[in-house]
Amino acid sequence: MVRALVGYAVLAIVGIIAIKFLLAAVGIVWQLAWAVLWLALLGFIFYLILKLISPKTARKVKDAVRGEQSQ
Repeated sequence: MVRALVGYAVLAIVGIIAIKFLLAAVGIVWQLAWAVLWLALLGFIFYLILKLISPKTARKVKDAVRGEQSQ
């Protein structure tokens, strides 16, 4: 009886620790995803402003990102 209770207590502690690690990993992935989306938004806004100011330079930047030869 005592052995079973101790076993369940150890199992509960291991489960709580596992859930904490899992939630921490999910949190890190979530933060990285938001950081990537934020940087993509900033890049898009920069590109739109560049396209309004200097379309030729924007085309060169677009070709450089894609890896194509600009003419």
